[in-house]
Amino acid sequence: MKAVHFGAGNIGLGFIGLLLSRSGYDVRFVDIDAERVALLNERGSYRVSIADDKAETTVVENVSAIDGRDSRQVAQAVADADLVTTAVGPKALAFIAESIARGIELRLIAQAHAEAGRPLVVVACENAIGATSELKKHIFAHLSPDARARTEGAVFFPDAAVDRIVPLQQHEDKLHVTVEPFYEWVIDRSALPETCPPIDGVHYVDRLEPYIERKLFTVNTGHCCAAYHGYSKGYATIQEAMRDESVEARVRGVMGETGAVLVRRHGFDAAEHRHYVDRIVERFRNPHLTDEVVRVARSPLRKLAPNDRLVRPARLARELGLAAEHLTEAIAAALRFDYAEDAEAVELQRSIRERGLSGTLAHYLGVPADDPLHDAIAAAYRAMSEGGDRR
Repeated sequence: MKAVHFGAGNIGLGFIGLLLSRSGYDVRFVDIDAERVALLNERGSYRVSIADDKAETTVVENVSAIDGRDSRQVAQAVADADLVTTAVGPKALAFIAESIARGIELRLIAQAHAEAGRPLVVVACENAIGATSELKKHIFAHLSPDARARTEGAVFFPDAAVDRIVPLQQHEDKLHVTVEPFYEWVIDRSALPETCPPIDGVHYVDRLEPYIERKLFTVNTGHCCAAYHGYSKGYATIQEAMRDESVEARVRGVMGETGAVLVRRHGFDAAEHRHYVDRIVERFRNPHLTDEVVRVARSPLRKLAPNDRLVRPARLARELGLAAEHLTEAIAAALRFDYAEDAEAVELQRSIRERGLSGTLAHYLGVPADDPLHDAIAAAYRAMSEGGDRR
């Protein structure tokens, strides 16, 4: 079996590629990092270490790579594949869609002369709700109406939820990746062909939205909450921040509020979800990881978007008549993230200076002045600004 994975970064190598290789796939990575591409082709393998007391290392084999700028080679690889996966970041999906579309066209042409063709499965493994559906839209924009029609029954686009913390790497070897022990990859089974072989370690479900929201509103919301509050107190890593009782209390407070939303919306068992939250907190505290605060806090405009990990659960909580005080405080902390080396942080602070806080909330967060959430965020922002910090 052949898989093409877009993105030979830490998630691609340390999570998706690892599981695909374990499941018997020959994995071809697509990346624009020329050194990483060359190393993968030279070695045909790489190492993944687990960040725990045992520090076990796995050698991932049967891998190769293609320069993402070679659109012809990428398209041919897609045409020959059984599975296409991505871990490039939600914003980059639009840029890889054309090569995937060209590969689908080549595949459809070849299958037109065969009695039956193998189905192709495309899965976007991104930190976003409906990432595969979004990728499909971008791909279809590059296909003719006839090609779009012929993808029915030939190309499948299941959405997925993925979860594994991969911190900033400290290895000299560019292909050596350290990851946390925990991982979760959930795929919408209802959107898969019946003949699709299972991937080792993947959890298949018929209703994906509850799992996507559980991951986004618990892991991602809690992680960035630790980062923004940790940044305001001058901590360098998430692990340092989580040793501060006040930061941990705020993280637990946020996940308590999002947990109430998840239990109400999706019927999760409240006790089981509390255990899930405890496990997430322990993951954030993992002493074997060195996860930089600024890495987790980066791209605040994306994290503050209306349908992302902070604003969406805060709005849902208010709509359901549930508490959202910790969420609004986390949003306020994100608004104060002023790390000069992050372009989005710079843009955010410029907007607050030029548009004012109210204009920024409306423009980037989709929270206009007449929205009750607006005043709550503004009040939390003022309180935090007046309270100062230790930096």
